[in-house]
Amino acid sequence: MMSGRFDVVIVGGGVMGCSVAYFLASDPAFGGSVAVVERDPTYRAASSALSASSIRQQFSTPANIALSQFGLSFLKAATEKLSVDGDPVDLGLREPGYLYLATEAGADILRQNHAVQKACGVDVALMSPAELSARFPWLSVEGLVSGSLGLSGEGWFDGYSLMQGFRRKAKALGVTFVTADVIGMERSGGRIEAVLLGNGDRLACGTAVNAAGPKARRVAEMAGIPLPVSARKRCVFVFDCKEALPGCPLVIDPSGVWFRPEGAQFICGAPPPADRDPDTDDLTVEHDLFDEMMWPALAARVPAFEAIKVTNAWAGFYEYNDLDQNAVIGPHPEIGNLLFCNGFSGHGLQQAPGVGRGLAELIVHGGYRSLDLSVFGYGRLSENRPLLETNVI
Repeated sequence: MMSGRFDVVIVGGGVMGCSVAYFLASDPAFGGSVAVVERDPTYRAASSALSASSIRQQFSTPANIALSQFGLSFLKAATEKLSVDGDPVDLGLREPGYLYLATEAGADILRQNHAVQKACGVDVALMSPAELSARFPWLSVEGLVSGSLGLSGEGWFDGYSLMQGFRRKAKALGVTFVTADVIGMERSGGRIEAVLLGNGDRLACGTAVNAAGPKARRVAEMAGIPLPVSARKRCVFVFDCKEALPGCPLVIDPSGVWFRPEGAQFICGAPPPADRDPDTDDLTVEHDLFDEMMWPALAARVPAFEAIKVTNAWAGFYEYNDLDQNAVIGPHPEIGNLLFCNGFSGHGLQQAPGVGRGLAELIVHGGYRSLDLSVFGYGRLSENRPLLETNVI
């Protein structure tokens, strides 16, 4: 048995937990000890490994935009920040943009979001159907009123390599990684005294961080705290198309179906119908969602997609904040040494650098320094004060 004490114990070793660990260990003002507890170091079912790993700035909330702007700058500086022994860190970042398409029903939201994004310095353009047709001749604009295209700073990257980069660098900086299940939290009034592991170990802590991804609700319950974060399933399908789609960005159709290039192929996905979107531990791919829901929408939007062939598929967890589809970040109001890092609702990989930095600042300096993340605080949950984000995918 290992009974130790760490200044910070992080529950969950995915991209969020590893980011927090990295930013703590790389802060010159932090001289403490950090342990990251991860139940499965193969990351077989980890969201960090199964995500489509995209990054956008087209949010409706300024704080989300700022998080992704920092995320982009971090991805571009990955070798400088995360290199160990001089090895380059290649995250495969590509920036073809996001293209949000809107019918009359969604045009006002697109316009309102555009105003917020421009005020935050996002390089984005609102386009008419004629402009869309001229730029993307392979796209059917039937039923569309407008489209919002990210001209730079949006695209996709290798999210698994980002997570592994954080992990490797954190280890090199002295962070301890523990392979175990977390089965409990020892709470004394307004403090978490220790994190209890399934192997019998007890890790006493100065601060505990819940970065447990799809298990976040269960970890919060160990401290007697409710957390409205569900583990939803999202299926991603890989398909071949014989025709080239020059300049293809990540396209979000008004139906909710999205697609983007992936090498010589394409990937796509969509939120399932509400009655097929439970809190689940199951990652079985639901192929009928593609046949019945995604393919018809794809073929209607891109005529070349009428003749496509699915070559692969996978399912991953999507940590869904049931209240408002935005992250829960920072301390619990009554348990000041329990910090949340949960419920990113599909934004996690792109926001991991900014959130890790923010929580490290909170722990080391007692407050947010670079970017104020208090808008994502736990208090809004108990007060039922949602921070609404539009155009969630």
